[in-house]
This record gives sequence, structure tokens and C-alpha cells, in this order.
Amino acid sequence: MSLSVSRRLAAVTALAVAGLFAATAPAALAAPTAVAAAPTPPDIPLANVKAHLSQLSTIAANNGGNRAHGRTGYKASIDYVKAKLDAAGFTTTLQTFTSSGATGYNLIADWPGGDPNSVLMAGAHLDSVSSGAGINDNGSGSAAVLETALAVSRAQLQPTKHLRFGWWGAEELGLIGSKYYVNQLPTAERAKFAGYLNFDMIGSPNPGYFVYDDDPTIEQTFKNYFAGLGVPTEIETEGDGRSDHASFKNAGIPVGGLFTGASNTKTSAQAQKWGGTAGQAFDRCYHSSCDNTANINDTALDRNSDAVAYAIWTLGTAVPVPPGPSFENTADVSIPDYPAAAVNSPITVSGVTGNAPATTKVDVNIVHTYRGDLVVDLVAPDGTVYNLHNRSGGSADNLVQSYTVNASSEVANGVWKLQVKDTAAQDVGYINSWKITF
Repeated sequence: MSLSVSRRLAAVTALAVAGLFAATAPAALAAPTAVAAAPTPPDIPLANVKAHLSQLSTIAANNGGNRAHGRTGYKASIDYVKAKLDAAGFTTTLQTFTSSGATGYNLIADWPGGDPNSVLMAGAHLDSVSSGAGINDNGSGSAAVLETALAVSRAQLQPTKHLRFGWWGAEELGLIGSKYYVNQLPTAERAKFAGYLNFDMIGSPNPGYFVYDDDPTIEQTFKNYFAGLGVPTEIETEGDGRSDHASFKNAGIPVGGLFTGASNTKTSAQAQKWGGTAGQAFDRCYHSSCDNTANINDTALDRNSDAVAYAIWTLGTAVPVPPGPSFENTADVSIPDYPAAAVNSPITVSGVTGNAPATTKVDVNIVHTYRGDLVVDLVAPDGTVYNLHNRSGGSADNLVQSYTVNASSEVANGVWKLQVKDTAAQDVGYINSWKITF
């Protein structure tokens, strides 16, 4: 990953779910206090992820050419992943089930610490179809989740949420493994899940960049990551309900995830946006014998592996928000270049009793090519202006930051705005989202 990408990721990390407002003319001016940033996510080494894929390929070659449910290649794949996690200090559990007359396996790995009543889980199916090694489907997701878990161990991460990772069996037969896992969870345990993140086919050779359109917090987290890279995304529809997240979603657990496409054809507009070949499937080797180590796009695998880690670090280490309701505006608002007027992004707050707290939290996510040109204000319903950002940050791009504002003199209900003005020429951007929490 390039230095510019690393810098953008460091900027994006400051918040778990981005958001903010716009405003009108200033009245009184008050200064906020920036919230300490969460731990910066690591750059997941592509070479490490590909080394796992090489091992899965070798396992398939030594076991009849596949890693399918009920075959020796699948059990050898589970054993490989489990050995890595055991050595890294995870508590692993091998869960067995029966499907099509054969024993299947799920592998669950828990990282010590975090709130046991707030579980963040990431998972991927580890089985292939019987016709091939399944390196993109789904060695790619399995390897990225494994390497992210190992990165948690290397960092000795101390998350606020309890981190759990899972590798599912018999997905190709109808989500059998993940359904079994969820069905075995008591209702009280299901209620402890803060979210489940699914990664199925994230290295397709003619890739798209698709984000699951399910839980808005998880969705926005992934959008923030890709916005930091300058990579546009689309809502994932091809695999909706066809991968393991469906097992969790059907049980009422918040879900999200990433996907780079399967047998659907890449359009001309998508090829213009992402590169690759229009009129060709995202993965021409989907469920075929040619789904081998040559069937991987390194750039897509690298970006998505880093996105896995970004989501785990961002969501897993997020400091609990202050008590009280949150209001968010996720509509994009273009920020015109200087000398255009300031733009506003409003949020209407209702149902909050009394005044805003002294610890009103404002999360801002602005995509911009030069944040040193930006003046960003929070405008209260009565017109009072709280300056959040005043042309700082130099040549860095994007403004992704949390602020604490003493707005205790303001009535909470009413229209709050995020006001953004570009104060110098030759740079462009937009308000990606913002949120206010009382």
C-alpha cells in the first residue's frame, strides 16, 4: 500500500461512524475539544494473505483438488487456520455438525478482553465447491479474516468490544455451517452481538467494490474506508442473502460486509469507474476448477484485506458514545471551490428533553483534496456557531474527526447544521456524512 493510502487511513480511523452538519451566519463562537483518536488500523500485508492462499491451494492439491464439505481438504483447511490462531493466543472452538451425511466443521476464535455483552464478529466461509480449490471463493475472505485476527494478536489489541472470528463450513450447500452456529446460540447470546461482518469473494480478478447495504453503521464504516482511498463503491446486490451474513441477519443481528463480484457481468460504467474489462464476469472462474491462485486480483485483495482490519479496529475499539440519542445525515453535499459560498447540511433534532449536554458529540466525515482550505462550523438552532475546524491540517486530504462541544446553553430540539466553506481555490470535495449525539 502506498504512503498516500496509509496517510488517508490514519485520517479516516478517527471515528467509528462518520457524520456532521452545515450552518448559517455566525453568532456567538465556541471552541470544541477533539476526542482522542482510536488506535490506527494496521496495513495488512498482502504477502501474508497470499501466503495463506498458497497454503489453501496446496491443501486442495493434496486432497483431490478441492476443499469441499465432507472432504479431507476441508478438514485440513480448518486445521491450518486453527493452528495459526492457537499459536497467536486465541481461544478456539471447533464446532461440528452433520450435513449430507458428512461431518462439517465451524471454527470460532475469541480474542481475550472487550465487553462480553458487546460482541463484534467477522467471518468467512472456508469451504470450496467440489470442482476446484476455491481460492477466490472463498479462500480470499478466509485468508483476509485470518490475517486480520493475527494482526490483532501482533498488536495485542485491547478492544472495547469483544472480538470473535469465524470460519464456516458447508456454505456452498446452503449456508449450513453458519445457520447451525446461529441456531445454537441462546436468545440471550444473540442479543450480545453488536454486529457480524461477512467477507465472501474479496479478490475477484475483474473486481468491483461492493458494500453490503444492511446495518447503516457498518455500511458507513466501509464507505468511509473506501472514500479515504478515493475508491467509489456500489451497494452489493448479487450475493444478497446468498452468503453467511444471511444466517445472522435472519436472527436479528446487525450485519455488513464486502464483495468483489461473482458471475455477474461488469458494465461499461463499472469498468470506467474501477478499471477491468466491461462485458466480462467479475469472476470468470466462479465455482470452476480455474478458481486457483491465478484467479486473484492483488489490488482488490489488498484493499479489501485492509478494509477488514479497518472495520475491526474502528468498530471494535470505538469508545461508547455519550448517553442520549444520535441524529445523522448521510446525504452527500458537494463543497464548491473558493470563492463560492458555504454549504449547509441540516439535521432536525426532535424528542430530546431540555438543553444539549456539555459533552455534545459531533462526528464529521468530509472527503476533500485539501482540508487546510476548509472552515467547518456547527450551527445551533438559534444561530450560535461552534467552530470545529479552521483551515488546519495543511496539505492533508479529508477531514474525519470527532469533536466534543459544550452546547449546554442550546435547546437540543431544532435544526442543527454543519456549515462548510472552502477558503482557497483549486480543491474540491463533499460532506460524506455527519452525526450529532446528545
